[in-house]
Amino acid sequence: ARLLLYPITLYFLSVRGPERRASRAFLSRVRGRPAGLWQVARHIHCFASVILDRVFLLSGRGGRFDIRVHGLDELHAQMDRGRGVLLLGSHLGSFEALRVLSLKRPDAVVRVVLDKGQNPVITQLLEALNPAIARTVIDAGQDGTAIVLAIREATESGALVGLLADRARPGEPARECDFLGAPAPFPTAPMLIASTLHVPVVLCFGLYRGRARYDLHFEVFSEGLHIPRQDRARHLAEAMQAFAARLEHYTRLAPYNWFNFYDFWQDDARTPSPSTPPTGAPARPAAGDRAGAGGDELRRGQPGLQPAQPGR
Repeated sequence: ARLLLYPITLYFLSVRGPERRASRAFLSRVRGRPAGLWQVARHIHCFASVILDRVFLLSGRGGRFDIRVHGLDELHAQMDRGRGVLLLGSHLGSFEALRVLSLKRPDAVVRVVLDKGQNPVITQLLEALNPAIARTVIDAGQDGTAIVLAIREATESGALVGLLADRARPGEPARECDFLGAPAPFPTAPMLIASTLHVPVVLCFGLYRGRARYDLHFEVFSEGLHIPRQDRARHLAEAMQAFAARLEHYTRLAPYNWFNFYDFWQDDARTPSPSTPPTGAPARPAAGDRAGAGGDELRRGQPGLQPAQPGR
């Protein structure tokens, strides 16, 4: 199957202009010099490889992979406190790599927040590959209060709940954080949910290293995030910037694992042409501070949660 990834890469490299331009712009930014077509091809091939591996990881064949786990003792220490853990991930590498936890700690229950309605193909694939895992999904298509209650119930039962914290969907509250040298919008809801639940927060990054090799990193972000009502905006901004900084660290470790194939910084929206509207980025809220006052986004049913991988 890996042999088929080469013509697939060539196809997307030739046909998908917006993704090709987004890849070149990102790689040029993170490398500090212009990226060539070869680097873009490598970027697309990395994404295709991770999508292929996802089939095996979701079907319970994680033992076929060489996955080196870093920070596992830190995660175990948080789990041993008797409460669940909130795992914050991103569209960097493979979030499914954390499934290998079942090999090292059979009592670990992993539940992932996924919008079933927005990602019907992914939902169908998951149900076909592993119905048991499919039943553990927390549907992000519910209203915000229902999602928070579902996450609370899962963590109180000792589960690890995974959600992605780097991409805001259209219309969701977001706040700009410095990321790779420029402001980029990040969703506010993951941090607000973490503050509401008062459970340990652990960052999780599964970096693809070629063929069947991954580096799975766990890093304690907070043993109980607290964002007080007094001066709430400042505390929220600090927590989000701290996450953006750690995401930048791991992005620089494995830049070809960056799977946001669109204008993440919304540069087109910042500098529109006087004659033509900006293109190349999906419809999203205008960049800037869109967090609102006092975390009302949780009550408006906009949870800011993303599925475990981007879809095309």
